[in-house]
Amino acid sequence: MNIDIACIECIINQSSKVANAIGADKVLTNRITSTIKEMSKNFSFEESPPEVASYVYEKMAELANKKDLYDEVKKLSTKKALSFVPLLKEKLKNSDNKFLTATKIAVAGNVIDLAACVEFDLEEEFEKIFETEFAHDDFDKLEIEIKKAKQILVIGDNVGEHIFDYMFIETLQELFSHVEVYYMVRGNPIINDVTMIEALEANLDKLCNLVDSGVNTPGFTYNRATSDAKNLFDRVDLVISKGMGNYECLTPSHRDNICFLLKVKCAVVASSLSKNIGDIICKID
Repeated sequence: MNIDIACIECIINQSSKVANAIGADKVLTNRITSTIKEMSKNFSFEESPPEVASYVYEKMAELANKKDLYDEVKKLSTKKALSFVPLLKEKLKNSDNKFLTATKIAVAGNVIDLAACVEFDLEEEFEKIFETEFAHDDFDKLEIEIKKAKQILVIGDNVGEHIFDYMFIETLQELFSHVEVYYMVRGNPIINDVTMIEALEANLDKLCNLVDSGVNTPGFTYNRATSDAKNLFDRVDLVISKGMGNYECLTPSHRDNICFLLKVKCAVVASSLSKNIGDIICKID
């Protein structure tokens, strides 16, 4: 999906969030925000929000002289996510429907999104997620597709969220042992998206097949991916896409059988899905 006029203000606002996150002084803050406002005049409405964000974040990283703008914040997100693991493991252990519980855990983790217009609290999310119905509910269809699949690609989204993706994949493999699972990460640091660094730290390589997409966008932009990542995306039986950035990049897509798992956090995505901000989505295209 291409950017909407509403996306421009959102992306401009992200410049202030970045400046605050990195502790920029007044001079650097003004330089960052004014530069992004100027860039916004030339945003292309032929590109997706993640594609536009890639230029913006590369410029902000250059101005701040930081390779990874959110390096410290990502460490804190991982630490916070790990603090929930014992409780969630107990929830899984006592669940009557383990795969549904694991899927809800993966979706709840999607609230860790530093680029979202609307922010949600992770602790509050876990208090209600297991009693919340999917606003678009293709969960039964997802189970059917997994039972038929031989290879599944899970496209990761944000750091912290990847800890819950681990639990999701672990449960998936426990219940559907015939499936070979791949987990795809971003090619380099962009916003708080998960890269190979965080995936390896979480031992995801010991759980499933790790894949570096090569993309520099906060979403899987197919035409920016490596040839290996493209081939994998094309050949697997089922793609499970986590989060809004991947949804924005893969709507539409040249392939079918993509399951979108996400929390709706902005009006543009809400409109695209004909749902509301705050809804949780399990949608197969």
